[in-house]
Amino acid sequence: MEAPEARLTDVEYLEIQCKSALNSVKGMGFKWSLNPYTGCEHRCAFCYVRAYELRADRPFDDRYGRTVRVKVNVAGVLRSELARRSWRNETVVIGAATDPYQPAEGRFRLTRSCLEALRDFSNPAGLITRGPMIVRDIDVLSDLARRANLTVTFSIPTVDQEVWRRTEPGTANPRQRLRAIERLVAAGISAGAAIAPILPGLSDRSDRLEAVVKGVRAAGATHLWAGMLHLGDGTREHFMNVLGHHWPELLPQYEAAYRERKYLPPVLSEAPMAEVARLRAVYGVADRRRVRLQPPPPPKQLSLLT
Repeated sequence: MEAPEARLTDVEYLEIQCKSALNSVKGMGFKWSLNPYTGCEHRCAFCYVRAYELRADRPFDDRYGRTVRVKVNVAGVLRSELARRSWRNETVVIGAATDPYQPAEGRFRLTRSCLEALRDFSNPAGLITRGPMIVRDIDVLSDLARRANLTVTFSIPTVDQEVWRRTEPGTANPRQRLRAIERLVAAGISAGAAIAPILPGLSDRSDRLEAVVKGVRAAGATHLWAGMLHLGDGTREHFMNVLGHHWPELLPQYEAAYRERKYLPPVLSEAPMAEVARLRAVYGVADRRRVRLQPPPPPKQLSLLT
């Protein structure tokens, strides 16, 4: 198996103290997120967080990922927030803005500590990652899944080796992510995939989408969804530079498609999304776990007859 491009050797870890662990989220399908790290060594060319970095006056270009801020007290802060009487035991999604299983996690183990906190409070959780390192934490994930709803989603935009290597330079091979799904599902954990972002002209071909869906189905994924590339300020500039370096022939297409807009027009996004839906049905991607770790049902409420 081909290895990804060498990770940066000059990544600086800044150990910081955070004042809060849980972030209120709007417009993303969940209310609360948690990110043990800020900045990501994966350095994906299309990462939408680059737009936030630009607004925060931090590097969003090739320098993004050279500094990772490590919230060393995040698990303790999380425990104090989960213990509040006002907390409603709502789902917390880890990894919405920066990968919780990037290389820093191997050293600092903050994601694992946060999962232990969520487990101890029986709090529902979701994880979004490109990092097969997650299999290290199957024990904690299994304990959590027995107490509260837990869903893991791997981002697998493509299994094409050229597109992966050039657009996700710091990530593990997508085939490793598929094997991680297989291991989590075998343990009884709900684990699926997101074909996101789909890149026009690169990963939106039917055969390339089918290769991902086939791999996801073979791994036993419990769910699958997809999303098209969107380019906010900061992400747009960096992605266009990468595109111009590796696929200059596609630049006019992208400049026309994303001119003065962040999202791809529906006329260009409908076909790839429909193709993923068709392939998902054809291959029957669904929850087929032989072992299902899940919380016990709530106790039945006895009605009082008057």
